Amino acid sequence: MPKPRRLALPLLSGLTAGLLAVTACTGSPPSPSSTPSSASSPAPSSPATSSTSTAPASPATPGSATSGATTPTATSPVEVATGLDVPWGLAFLPDGSALVTLRDEGRVLRVREGAQPVEVGRIDGVEANGEGGLLGIAVSREFATDRRVFVYHTTGEDNRVARLRLEGDRLVPERVILSGIPSGGIHNGGRIKVGPDGMLWVPTGDASERDQAPDPSSLGGKILRVTADGAPAPGNPDPSSPVWSRGHRNVQGLAWDGEQRLWATEFGQNTWDELNLIEKGRDYGWPTVEGRRQDTAGGGDARYTDPLVVWSTDQASPSGLAIGVDGAAYVAALMGERLWRVPLQGSTTGEPQALLQGTYGRLRTVERGPDGRLWIITSNTFRGDERDGDDRIVILPASTGR
Repeated sequence: MPKPRRLALPLLSGLTAGLLAVTACTGSPPSPSSTPSSASSPAPSSPATSSTSTAPASPATPGSATSGATTPTATSPVEVATGLDVPWGLAFLPDGSALVTLRDEGRVLRVREGAQPVEVGRIDGVEANGEGGLLGIAVSREFATDRRVFVYHTTGEDNRVARLRLEGDRLVPERVILSGIPSGGIHNGGRIKVGPDGMLWVPTGDASERDQAPDPSSLGGKILRVTADGAPAPGNPDPSSPVWSRGHRNVQGLAWDGEQRLWATEFGQNTWDELNLIEKGRDYGWPTVEGRRQDTAGGGDARYTDPLVVWSTDQASPSGLAIGVDGAAYVAALMGERLWRVPLQGSTTGEPQALLQGTYGRLRTVERGPDGRLWIITSNTFRGDERDGDDRIVILPASTGR
């Protein structure tokens, strides 16, 4: 039986040793628009450049995702929760507190800086199996009036999205809005987000059945876009389908940049992990392509869209994704045990930088808080080298990403 865990009191003293921060950026960072616009606006059809990884021992080359970047030391990260058992998803409420899911326990916590986490609900029907369980969580853009919260979770039959309502510190179930998403011991996707368009975006995995990813009739291996009731969102490629893009192996992170373009992280198989710029109706190649078309035997078909960045799988296993105040993408890496910073330069990317390498172990989630700081969730109680106090939620200092 797994050992019992308790929630430790938040540690508010700064951790200084060994913490890496990003170097100062030049130029003015893009500011996210305050006015929602359609997320279906097309991105440029082909990137001018893309970044690829060399073998870990090779010297860094421009545009490659390697671990050779060095950065100055940061100060005063804040641990807001410790002793968590497989924390997974995180979404912010208007007051700056966060809702956090515990994958295996099926519980949702409310986490505030400087306070003990409080349980606000348990999700019925969660079956934790391998990588499945209670995964992503999202908060309605109209939360002030509708109080709606969405969760993605695994059952004995499928993965599904449920809608709940937060009343005080208690989650009240409303209804399942989307079901029939393939589930398995691995590749369940699960990182749901409410987009700038107000629609719910739901990335899914192929559940280890790779032929589901290109199949337009399957919900596996896709990025889905639905309304708050689970119906296909207006403007989807097929008005009768929730599918926005396909050919994905296991999407684990979603985030929109200052121009409201959608970016996604994706687990590769044995060779290449990916950061993709997601465009309406595109096929991202799995299982024919892993990484870029040119690097995959038989994968030269122009119908497939290339990633903007690829990493070797031991450097990344890219999970959560956030866009920082500097306009760069921040990628939480599990196997890579680091936070990648990827400059976004229009429809291309700059050279990725490795941050926090080895500092906190496996990183599951990164989200940008209302004040611009980055919140990260570790994942050492699952497949990691567990340390005293794991798993934890840490807020990086405001200087990160500036």
